[in-house]
Amino acid sequence: MISLADVLESLTGIRPQQATGKITGAEIDSRQVTPGMLFVALPGEHHDGHDFVSEAFSAGARYALVKRDMSNQLACMDLRSKLQPEALHDRLARLNEPFCIVVDDALIALQQIAQFWRGKLNLKVIGITGSVGKSTTKEVAAEVLSQRYKTLKNKGNLNNEIGLPLSILNMTEQHERAVLEMGFYVPGEIEFLCRLARPQVGVLTLIGTVHASRAGSQEEIARGKSELVKSLPEDGYAILNYDDLLVRKMADQTRARVFFYGLNQGVDLWADNVESVGLEGIRFDLHYQREKNRPAEVLHIRVPMIGRHSVQTALRAAAIGLVDGLTWQEIVNGLRSSSNELRLIPVWTKSGALILDDTYNASPESMLAALNLLNDLPGYKVAVLGDMLELGQYERRGHEMVGIRAAEIVDELVTLGERSKIIADAAHEAGLAAEKITRLDDVEQVIRYLQTNLKAEDVILVKGSNLMRMDRIVSALEYSE
Repeated sequence: MISLADVLESLTGIRPQQATGKITGAEIDSRQVTPGMLFVALPGEHHDGHDFVSEAFSAGARYALVKRDMSNQLACMDLRSKLQPEALHDRLARLNEPFCIVVDDALIALQQIAQFWRGKLNLKVIGITGSVGKSTTKEVAAEVLSQRYKTLKNKGNLNNEIGLPLSILNMTEQHERAVLEMGFYVPGEIEFLCRLARPQVGVLTLIGTVHASRAGSQEEIARGKSELVKSLPEDGYAILNYDDLLVRKMADQTRARVFFYGLNQGVDLWADNVESVGLEGIRFDLHYQREKNRPAEVLHIRVPMIGRHSVQTALRAAAIGLVDGLTWQEIVNGLRSSSNELRLIPVWTKSGALILDDTYNASPESMLAALNLLNDLPGYKVAVLGDMLELGQYERRGHEMVGIRAAEIVDELVTLGERSKIIADAAHEAGLAAEKITRLDDVEQVIRYLQTNLKAEDVILVKGSNLMRMDRIVSALEYSE
């Protein structure tokens, strides 16, 4: 567990022996603070963390990392100018917890502390990036590794220049593995995150169009994602999706050993005979080419992951286990216990209709995967699809692709938002009857429409970008006794 001495040494180069206070983790939201934490006061779009330092202390924070001098209200140690060891020791002696640590930039200080702390820990870090599937891969991989090792994973989507340092400060000396999701918006971001986390294993899912409005073309996104494999050490592993050409090409950009997975026969780890069993999960044959000149090992597996596309998640998690030396029994046990935090959630309505809640986010790739799952289920199929945001140059084409596939699968289509009208138009042009398409403009309209029209035999997929707040549709229709 990181201590005050570690924090001060990382920021000043001086390690005061009397700074023995232990820190249980770090947090930027005062409402989430628990006793023993370091609160990091960051300015936000709507709120400034400095206004909530007192609340963080009341919740049990031991220290607060701040930029603003708050000595007129709270005890503070000012580190904005260089201190001699004697001066630092003297200031510590005069302070009682809790107190503020004043720095030039709280975010940079947080990152500096995280980098220092990671350097002191002897654990293996698995970094995961890609346009789709990062979070589910993280969850399943952590389940697999936990079969043998004490494993940490970053919570939620704490995968950026703020969230990843917070995750690192949750590491302790007892952790043996850490599975860290890494996000990308601008060139250099993943390279920076790798300097903090020092991954020995890097996993690439696929290169899609999500966040293209900020990140650029698929080729530019691939260059940004490739920063992970470029950062790996020679004795590390780059676990690459052979089915995605842009990811496959990254094999030439890493010093690490390359491990390919996918649906192509003959790579290191591949799957075939993939079959969906609806809400019960998927089954498939897993082939592992342990040695090039010997027959591949074959396992027949059934796991509780929903949708045939989930086989890619299973392949990635299994690959992580294999390069770490886990047994097949450990890997399979991890895969079979990995359904708890996956994002697509089945929800029942009062009428008996089944809702597939996939409202966390949306891209063309994840929309198509969700529609394919809908296709695997019996019943009257309804897709409620909202706008996909941040697609940039791929906006029209991405929505059209979804509309064309929806026309092949759904009995009825409901769209929400301006961009999703492109989905509706493409579905109609692809053959879905006009009377089976309903275009709506806000969440309340969708809720009223579904409340009026849902039947017991309906299976409804609800999916759209986070900002569309389609989770409110599910909340309004979910039945709870």
